[in-house]
Amino acid sequence: MQPIEAPSFGKAQSAAGASANEQSLSGLSETEAQARLLAEGPNELPRSNLRTPFRIAFEVIREPMLALLLGGGIVYLLLGNLEEALILLAFGTMSIGITIIQETRTERVLEALRDLTSPRALVIRGGERKRIAGREVVQGDLVVLGEGDRVPADARLLQSQDLQSDESLLTGESVPVRKIAADGAPPTTEHRPGGDDLPFLFSGSLIVRGSGIGEVVATGSRSEIGKIGHSLSSMETEPPRLQAQMRRVVRIFAMVGGGVSVVAVLLYGLLRGGWLDAVLAGIALGMSMLPEEFPVVLTIFMAMGAWRISQARVLTRRAAAIETLGSATILCTDKTGTLTENRMTIAELRSADGMLFRMADKPGTDLPAAFADLVETGVLASAQIPFDPMEIAFHKLGKERLSEHKFLDKPDWELVHAYPLRPGLLAMSNVWQSTRGDGNSLVAAKGAPEAIGALCHLNARDFKALKNSVEAMASEGLRVLGVARGSHRGTNLPQTQHDFKFEFLGLVGLTDPLRARVPEAVSDCRSAGIKVMMVTGDYPATAKIIARQAGLDAESVVTGSEMQSLNDDELALRLKTATVFARIMPEQKLRIVSALKSSGEIVAMTGDGVNDAPSLKAANIGIAMGGRGTDVAREASSIVLLDDDFASIVKAIRLGRRIFDNLRKAIGFIFAVHVPIAGLSLLPLLFGLPILFGPIHIAFLEMVIDPVCSLVFEAESEEDDVMRRPPRNPDSPLFSGALIRWGLIQGTLAFALLAGIYIVALRQGMAENEIRALTFFSLVLTIVGLIFVNRSFSASLLAALNRPNRSLVIVVAVVAAMLAGTLLWPFATSLFRFGPLHLDDLAMTLAAGFAVLACLELLKPLWRQQLKA
Repeated sequence: MQPIEAPSFGKAQSAAGASANEQSLSGLSETEAQARLLAEGPNELPRSNLRTPFRIAFEVIREPMLALLLGGGIVYLLLGNLEEALILLAFGTMSIGITIIQETRTERVLEALRDLTSPRALVIRGGERKRIAGREVVQGDLVVLGEGDRVPADARLLQSQDLQSDESLLTGESVPVRKIAADGAPPTTEHRPGGDDLPFLFSGSLIVRGSGIGEVVATGSRSEIGKIGHSLSSMETEPPRLQAQMRRVVRIFAMVGGGVSVVAVLLYGLLRGGWLDAVLAGIALGMSMLPEEFPVVLTIFMAMGAWRISQARVLTRRAAAIETLGSATILCTDKTGTLTENRMTIAELRSADGMLFRMADKPGTDLPAAFADLVETGVLASAQIPFDPMEIAFHKLGKERLSEHKFLDKPDWELVHAYPLRPGLLAMSNVWQSTRGDGNSLVAAKGAPEAIGALCHLNARDFKALKNSVEAMASEGLRVLGVARGSHRGTNLPQTQHDFKFEFLGLVGLTDPLRARVPEAVSDCRSAGIKVMMVTGDYPATAKIIARQAGLDAESVVTGSEMQSLNDDELALRLKTATVFARIMPEQKLRIVSALKSSGEIVAMTGDGVNDAPSLKAANIGIAMGGRGTDVAREASSIVLLDDDFASIVKAIRLGRRIFDNLRKAIGFIFAVHVPIAGLSLLPLLFGLPILFGPIHIAFLEMVIDPVCSLVFEAESEEDDVMRRPPRNPDSPLFSGALIRWGLIQGTLAFALLAGIYIVALRQGMAENEIRALTFFSLVLTIVGLIFVNRSFSASLLAALNRPNRSLVIVVAVVAAMLAGTLLWPFATSLFRFGPLHLDDLAMTLAAGFAVLACLELLKPLWRQQLKA
């Protein structure tokens, strides 16, 4: 942006001031700066011991679930079963790859912070200005700042020319704050981000207006943004609960399966004498009882769940968040950029005679003449290339709804001087002069309503009316500016704005508008048993109004100063009733999250700024805004909303509950399937009957049929009551007693029917290879029947059939093709040792599947409430 050209007296004055400044502010010498750089370190966050992909891979391989997959593959390879070995190794490699990618991305958080804290900087050293890398800035340096500059380190402002700073990275608030020089600040000035008329600048903030010179007081990890980075590096991410549960189940199955296999081998060898056959039978039995598919199914559900959630414009950065979504009881949301759009918009206009115009009443139309003059003057009182969000709002409205007012496009007017805001007069004016040489000038002013009223010399009655209008607009959560217009003849401009004769045009109300879908999303959260809390750094009045618009209970607002006086027990009690927290600092956000978690709540936290990063990482579910959010917030979170839409949180929670429901269905199905597989492997060993299945049959069933069938449950649509039930207790096990019992009932019924088929076929004198084929086919079709039974816990079979599931159609077709291949392809028939089956045999296998399906559908209503609990 080009500097505004001032009249001649201003130029001379500025030149003299600059010369004086250069003499009085010489800054550090290069020698002093280099010595401090060596002593204090560079102006960046210290590098943590980031985990390399190789280190992450080593940690992943040590996990019991993945070790089981890879170890099983190696065993199969040693036994010469190349196909089974390759399948297991492929699943293991996929799991490792996914985990490495996810874990590597979580290591980027400090790198993102480091990028923010090291912009280029203009400093004064030895009386000369020079541009250096931000990481070379040291304490005591004098930094020169202007519009568009990123502040390289925390600094105390020595000189200020109408300087305003956007500190939303640290406070979350979109409105810039005014800065003043230290010599004009109150003696008890608080050193914290946010708040007008303070002499401190903070690393990472953006200068949106004016210029100034500051003395660096803190660099690197000692700055405000550095303290956030330090807290992030010291926080541990909560481990996934499902993974821990799965480890326990895998260990139990491994111990039981191993013990039963050893006993079976001993019994077979002692009773029958064929030790080689005993070892083969023991391997088959052990394979039938080992839950090899559990870790595979969990990995598939988490990976597919992350992909499915991404279709709703939500990025899942940590798989553990998917399992936790259905347990969320509290949603702590920031206001700016989360509930609101994080952009200032002109919502209301009031003319000098009290007329009112709301933008929402007549969208898309040109403004009436009285209000058009008000907006046009506001545009003229703004910078030509605005950085300030309020000035951007003026320009935007002018372009959209001032088609008949083209003052700025006229080439015979130019901006010749600007009067900036001063601590004693919170108003600014731009002087536009005619280039025709007639000496006419137009003066456009905007600022605090009281300051504009003073410039217009309003009488007591008009000033009271102005105050009443401002209070009425402020009660609606609007940020109010006054606008005035004046004229001047001649080239000599007065020293102050008070010397112009202004006419009061009216008031402009600006707001950061609520996102359109927020009220509906809040209502959905409430129906799902999730309490929504607003935690913001904004003022209580504004927070209260936005909360009401969003549908939150805003009767009681807890401020940061009030919270500071509460101990941990008092805060825990206050959190049970309060829903709105205002003027909250970053460390207080973290304290709120920690207190809620200590009370047993499962906390989801949304945010978009650097100030939100510690609480995002501490929360059970950190939800960052992807569009306007900072890299730091995104890297510290477990979920990122790509479209910044608060309503997407509800979609993510809905999908999270659906994913967990479907995972339970798959787990119950796997339990049920294991019973007949293990039973048919154990039955011949106990009663001296012909061995049915060898390792190839079990591998085919478990590593092909079972995981493929489990994919059907991943694609299953949600239950009807998914968002009408309370959050799931996070301590409730995935393998609940009701689920295990239901799986055992299904499996026992299936085993009884299949054992009956096997024994009847033996008594009828069928050949051994035909019995094996008949029993195997019956088992596979029974497994298909169990898929239909487990598709829904709450709906009947007919209702479930009305819900489309393309994966189910594909799986049934694949199973039919594979069965046909094993029966018709000579190589497969020989490999599986199957004999021919006749039409009546095939009819019996189909009847077995339908019989299991019908019986279990009759039993399901008795277990429905227990399974839903």
